Formats: sequence, structure tokens, C-alpha cells
Amino acid sequence: MAEALGVVSSVIAVVDLSAKVLSLCLQYSRDVKNAKDDIERLRREVADFGAITKRVQHLVEGRRGQDLEASRQLDSAIKDGHSRLEELAQKLEPSKRKKAMSRLGIRALRWPFEGKDIEGTIQHLARCRGNILFALNLDQISILQNVDHRTALNQLPIADGASFDSHGEEHNPTCLQNTRVELLKNINNWIDDPNSKPIYWLNGMAGTGKSTISRTIAQMRHDRRDLGASFFFKRGEIDRGNLAKFVPTLARQLAWSMSGVALFVKKAIDADPDIVGKAVREQFEKLIREPLSKAAAMPSTPFSVVMIIDALDECEREADIRSLVNIFSQTQIRRPRLKVLLTSRPELPVRLGFGEIQGTYQYFVLHEIPVQTVEHDISAFLAHEFRKIRDSFNMTVGDERKLPSDWPGQQTLQDLTQMAVPLFIFAMTICRFISDRRWNPQTRLQKVLDQGNKSQGSQLDQTYGPILRSQITEVSQADREEIIKDFREIVGSIVTLASPLSVTALSRLLDVSPDVVDERLEVLHSVLSIPLKRTLPVRLLHLSFRDYLVTEKSDFWVDERLTHRNLAKHCLRLMRGALRENICGLSFPGMRRSVVAGARLEEGIPPHLQYACMYWVDHQTKVIEDWDACLWTLEGHSAGTTSVVFSHDSTMVASASEDKTVRIWDAKTGKCEHVLEGHGSWVNSVVFSHDSTRVASASRDRSVWIWDTETGKCERVLKGHGSWVNSVVFSHDSTLVASASKDRSVRIWDAKTGKCERMLEGHSDIVYSVVFSRDSTMVASASEDKTVRIWDAKTGKCEHVLKGHSRSVDSAAFSHDSTRVASASYDQTVRIWDAETVKCEHVLEGHGSWVNSVVFSHDSTRVASASRDRSVRIWDTETGKCERVLKGHGSWVNSVVFSHDSTRVASASKDKTVRIWDTEARRCEDVLEGHRDWIKSVVFSHDSTLIASASNDKTVRIWDAKTGKCERVLKGHGSWVNSVVFSHDSTLVASASKDKTVRIWDAKTGKCE
Repeated sequence: MAEALGVVSSVIAVVDLSAKVLSLCLQYSRDVKNAKDDIERLRREVADFGAITKRVQHLVEGRRGQDLEASRQLDSAIKDGHSRLEELAQKLEPSKRKKAMSRLGIRALRWPFEGKDIEGTIQHLARCRGNILFALNLDQISILQNVDHRTALNQLPIADGASFDSHGEEHNPTCLQNTRVELLKNINNWIDDPNSKPIYWLNGMAGTGKSTISRTIAQMRHDRRDLGASFFFKRGEIDRGNLAKFVPTLARQLAWSMSGVALFVKKAIDADPDIVGKAVREQFEKLIREPLSKAAAMPSTPFSVVMIIDALDECEREADIRSLVNIFSQTQIRRPRLKVLLTSRPELPVRLGFGEIQGTYQYFVLHEIPVQTVEHDISAFLAHEFRKIRDSFNMTVGDERKLPSDWPGQQTLQDLTQMAVPLFIFAMTICRFISDRRWNPQTRLQKVLDQGNKSQGSQLDQTYGPILRSQITEVSQADREEIIKDFREIVGSIVTLASPLSVTALSRLLDVSPDVVDERLEVLHSVLSIPLKRTLPVRLLHLSFRDYLVTEKSDFWVDERLTHRNLAKHCLRLMRGALRENICGLSFPGMRRSVVAGARLEEGIPPHLQYACMYWVDHQTKVIEDWDACLWTLEGHSAGTTSVVFSHDSTMVASASEDKTVRIWDAKTGKCEHVLEGHGSWVNSVVFSHDSTRVASASRDRSVWIWDTETGKCERVLKGHGSWVNSVVFSHDSTLVASASKDRSVRIWDAKTGKCERMLEGHSDIVYSVVFSRDSTMVASASEDKTVRIWDAKTGKCEHVLKGHSRSVDSAAFSHDSTRVASASYDQTVRIWDAETVKCEHVLEGHGSWVNSVVFSHDSTRVASASRDRSVRIWDTETGKCERVLKGHGSWVNSVVFSHDSTRVASASKDKTVRIWDTEARRCEDVLEGHRDWIKSVVFSHDSTLIASASNDKTVRIWDAKTGKCERVLKGHGSWVNSVVFSHDSTLVASASKDKTVRIWDAKTGKCE
């Protein structure tokens, strides 16, 4: 009997048996005189055993009872005690004859145990009691471990609303009974078949019911306890429209649904706390495939695990779609067998992804289901929904207004079914439209039927057109125009937002009264999810509504580009007006967000401002603008621009990019003259020869290429480096090229033949930069190994190793007369070396942090250094004495440069300013303010009359070097501006940006050429 009991029922039975045995012991103690000690000892042990089982009963019925109930040790110990108590009760139970004699006052009871027998029973019960206590201790440890696992799992970032049973999906339907019967059976058979393909691709056009089927299967498999995880993509909800939180979301669900997996997911997080920031394939390997495989040996692991990925086509990046399909196809696990149900529209990226994994999946096309089957299912759905509409309406009106019991009639249902086939979304939308309680259902139904008879448009127009056009029927022309204008502004914004907003937040973002927003949304409950509370987000019910608005040329057509532009402007307006220092009024800087009350954060940074700060870039990047200030926007690169340089004759610009190409542009017209293709990875650096006839490019593909600037033809491929090439430079006579690499070497090449003349080996770590002396006879290289090396450019011999720095040396510079070398280091010092004797002439100490930049004056008498300690220092190269400490910046100084006449220094800082300093007077002549973010680069024009600065605020500014006045603000870049340079005749400026473009500007007019 005990074997059939679970822990809960076993405990209750033991408690009852203990009470029964105690009662019998009491009876024996009264009637039996010769076994008083044995009876008392047994009574005490049974009482103790009963007490411990009552404690277990209390725990099992408590909050952690489920964990205890799963304990095998506890179950075994309790069942053992239960068996012994049953035996005791049977032996102690008096026979009917003895009971009768007892009632007559005759002492008929005899103690049924010998002394040895009772001792064994007592010891056995004591052992059971000890085993229960031991099991409880083990369970307590297990619970604590589970708490630890859950704490780790709760740290995984997840996409809210992505799982099938989330709050975001709870009001979305599943298949009605007796609909989609064959298809659901087909999918379940595929899951249960051990020999079926690992992936099932269910594809169908918009509105054919894919997500409803996904939710239904998810619920079915959840009930069968083999659903591992689900992810419902949804474009427009930021975390559900990409893969940023895809794998952690699945991993967390898997761990919660399969206790065996949780341990190994936690171990993966412990081994690599940054795993959620790695590539999706690596995340999937460490957080899903490996934990599933390792959990196979655990008894609780099911034979198969189902994952459901819905609406894959709504993943925003096409490359992510193809990658995800490939990852699932390569995930081979014997136990548990991973079965993945993927649904999507038959969009090209999805088709391409499945085209690459032929033979690993089976598929079903929803819109190819026989028409009769679709008609049956839609008809059943409509009949069910109209019964609900009729009954709900009739409950709230008098008898004279009630709808007939057979409403709307069989013929009407047939007509609606024919209008809907094959789109379930049509049936669902018209049901929501007709069920709107502010209207009579028959009136709304008639509008749908009338519009259906008139419409000759697409099925989406037949679905959404009647609902939208109902807003503008029987209104004046002026009202009609106002309604459409408001619709495009409000609803157009809703379908374009990067993440849903509430009515309150949306009204603040758009600067529209919330009453106007409510009024325009009032009639759109059949296409939008509009909560009763203004503080909850408004959501699309189906993505096809957005598709209809941005593609169908109707009265309600939404210009997506224009809407993005307007939203970007609204975001910027909000940020300009609301952002300020210490916006949340914190008592001191650096407070952790976790210790700040949520209400305080919400008050300081309300939802509309949060949205503006997070997503203005998203809208801005989807806007095409013409900028009058820009002479030329050199567009063509498909990834970030890493370097830009003018030719020495100022006629050309060369740009290097992460897209593996170099482009040569006509500096006057902005025309791309040549696209130099050939590199196999990012191009890190590009440089013109001094005669402007050639370009050299250095790449992560370990090579240097030399190109003819006139033909664009590759003259030489300089191969030999074993890793990234970080820097490349021509000698001043243009006959040699030097390259510095991550492979710890410098190579010198013949610029004409491409032959590697010298391989300069000696550095023990990455070489960051390389530079020729002005007379082209020497090369200096700076390295992570804390040294600078001076090489003979002709022989390749390492003439000198300049040791002394205690940390990485990032840059080295020759003086203009080639007699000295300066080096800047993370060790907070600058060192000046004699280029001939390599003696360290001076250690320039004084900076309080890393030295970011070092430069010689053009007359070689001084060195300027810029540091993270917020200062610039001017040093005498002869004495090593610090002549000036130029203080004033409020943050790091990133860059420093001398004017060509050496009388001034310009410095660029993270504090958003450029400062111009008089090198003689020790004073700041001007603070050039105007940039709104870090300034990355600053440069003097070659005639020393102008200064150009490049900033993270997407602008370049040109300043009068004498007055400090901002002459031009060069706007046009869509992201950070990393580098800026003047042409050698000082008439043009080139800027390189993270927005993938190079722009050439007229330095005098500020116009983009």
C-alpha cells in the first residue's frame, strides 16, 4: 500500500497511524502489568516519530513543499516508517473476542512482543526518524542550491512578452475546438516521432493564423510537459524584434521548465559572466545546447524538448534570420531530442535560410491548405464569435432591442466566410469591429457587408479599409482632412515606434493633448490594443495593420520616412528641453540604479523622455536628409569609416573602411573615382605617397596593398604579416612603405616593386604605430611591450631599443629635424630620446594619468602632450623642463596639435570644448565652445589661420584661430565624427565618421562639396 503513496499522502498516513499506535499503547499500559517499560519506550518512540512526521507535513504543505515532494530520500524514509507502523498497528490491534471481554471488565489483553522483538522495532523506528531528518537536511541544501540557481537565472536579460504564456500574449487566441484538426495532429505527430526532422517550418501569408497555431501547440506541449521554451517575435517591440535577448530568454525558460538544465546554465554563466554579450552562436552553444546535452543523464529530463519560434520574419536583421535557421539545423542532440517549430511568412531572408539547410526540416504551407478546410475553420470561428457578440449584447438591452436567436443568419455567415478566406485575421478583425459595445452590432455588421460588396482592393484593404473609412463617413471636408492628419500623426507614430508607448507618454512625445489621442484611438479598438488606463502601452494587434498603412495607397497611407523624421525631431526637442545634470536629484554621483526608488527614476526620467533618449538614433538613421552646409557627402562604404586622408596635392581624398575597401574620391567634385577592393577584412589605415601617385592601405587581413591613384589598379599586395596591420606610412621620399602589425613586427617594403625589403623583428607584443624620420633614413615603432625601437630604414637593423616606459607605448613621433624621438605611454610619462645616440634625454613627468597624444612643434624646440588628467603640458626639448601646464579642461584631453608657426597649441577634450593656448604667454586665448559631445580630433590648417574640430555630436566646427570665433558648423554626419584633416593648401576639410561616410567641405564657405 505504501508504495503507491506520494510524499504528501504518505506523511498524512504516517501521522494518522502514529496517533492510532499511541492510542493502542495507552490501552495496553492500562491493561498489561508485566510489560510497562517496553510499552512506555515504544510509546515515546512512536510519539517522537509522529512529531517529526507532523513537522514534515507542515513543510510539505508550505511554500517549498514542491521541492520536498520531489525528494526520493525523504519519500523512502517515510514509506519505511509507514510500513513498520502498519505492522505495529496490526499486532497491537486486539481481536474482536478480546475487545468484547474488555468491555465486560475482563482483562484479556496480552503484550504481543518479546523483549528482543520490541527492541528491534524501537531501533527501526529510530533509524527511520534519523533518515527523515537526514533527508530534510539534504533537501534544505538542495533548496538553497535551487535558490542560488534561480538567482543566477534571474540575472539573464530576457525579452518581456516573448513567451507564449506571457502577459503580452495572454489575450491572443488559440485554435477553437474542432478547427485546424489535421494540421495540429500533423505537428504533434512530428514532435512525437523519434525519426522526424529536427525543424518544422510552418509558413503562410500574413493573417493566415500562424501565431494562433503556435500558441495552441505551445499550450498543448506545455500540458504534456515537454515544452522547453517559446519566443514570439514582434517587430516594433525592441527586445522582440531582434536577437539581443533571444538566447537568454530561451535559456531561462528551459532552465525553469527542466530542473536538470538549470545547474548547467548556471555553470555556463559562472564560467563566462559576459556570455550574454557574445555572438549568438556562442550563446546558443553555451546556454542551450551544452546544458541540454549534459542534462540528458538526469531522470527528470524528457525524451524530447520542443522549442517554438513564432514570426521569424519579424526579426529585423536579415542576416540574423539566416543565422538562426542555420544554428537550429546544426544542433544535433540525441537526448533530449530538440524539436523546433518555426513559423514565418515566406519572406526572402527566411527562404534563403532554409535553402541553405536542405534535408534538415519538413515544412507546411498554410495558404496551400485545401479551401474547403480553411472555409470550415473560419466558418466555425465566425459562428462561435457571433454567438458571443449576440449573447453579450442581449444581456445588456431590453427585449425590444435584442438580436434574434439565429442572428446573423446562416447566409450572412457564409458571405463573411467567403470574404475572409484564406485570412483568419480578416475574421478576427471584423469580429472585434462588430463587437464594439458603443455601437449596435447589426449596424456595424451592415457596414462590413456594404464595404465588402463595393471593395475591389486587396484583401488587407477589405480587412482594414471599412474600419478606417468609418471615421470619415458623413463628415465635412474640413473635418475629414483634420481626422486624416491626426490619424497620420498619432496612429502613424504608433506603427512606427521602436517600442510601444502609453497614451500619456505618446501625447508628451508628440506634443499633442492626451484627449486628442484618446479621441482618435476611440474607434480603433478592432486594430489596436488600447488599455483603459492611459499609463499602459498601446499595441498593434497584428503586424499586417502596419503593413497595410505603409504600403497601401489609401487615404490613410502613412509616409514611413516622414514619420521617422518627425519622431526624431520630437525626441530631440524633448531631450533639449528636459535633460540636465543630476536629473533625478541624487544625493551623490555614482549611485547604483538598484538603490534608487523606481518612483524617483520615473519622476526624473518619465517614459516619454526615456523613449527619446533611447530611440532618437533609431529614427534619425531611417531619415534621408539634405544638409545645405555640407559640400559633399561621400557615400558608398557599407560599414564604418576608419581613416581619411588628403593627398599632398589636395586633389584627392582616400578613405578606409570596415567594409574591407578603400575609396578614392575627387576632392573637388566628391565623385568616387575608384573603389579599391581586395582586402579580406577591415582596412585600418590608408596613406598617400608624398607625390600623390600611390595609396597604401593596411588591413586586419594581415596585408598591405599599394594602389595606383590614377587607375585604381592594385600594383602590389604586400603579404607577410601574421596578424592585423595597425599602421602604414610612406617614407617622405615615397620610395618605401613601413607597416606595423599585431604580429609584433614592422616590415619595410619597396613601394615600387612590393618586395619586402626588411622584416624588423624584436618587439615582444603588438606594434601600434610606425613613423619615418623626415629624412627617411630611420623608422621608429611603438609597442605594447613598453618599448620604442629605432631601425635603419636601409638595412633593417635595429639600431636602438628605447627602454624605460613601464606600460604600453601607444605612439612615437620624430621631431621635424629628425634629431629626436618622443614617446607617449600609459605610464603617465613622455620620454624624449636622442635619435642618434638613443639616450633618454628627458623623462617628462607630471601628468596624473595616461598620456594620449604627443607632438613636436614645427621648429622642433618643444613637445606638447595631452593626458587623461585634463591637462596639456608644453616641454622644452633641450632641457626637458615643463614650460607650461595648460589647465582648464573639465575632462580627458584626447588630442593636441601645434600651429605651423609653433606659437599656439590647440587641444580637444571629452568636455566638449577646444581650447587655444598661447605657448609663450602661458594662457588660454580662447575656449571654443559649441560642441555637445566629446571632441575626438583637432587640427590646424597649414596656414595656421583656421582650426577644425571633430566631435561625437556628429559635427565638424571650423574656428578662426586668431579670434576663436566659430566660423562654420558643418552638419550632415549621422554619427560620431572620428577624424578631421585639412588639405595641404588649407582650402578643404575632410571628415570621417562612424556613419560610414567621408565628407569634404569648403573650408571658407562651410559648404559640402
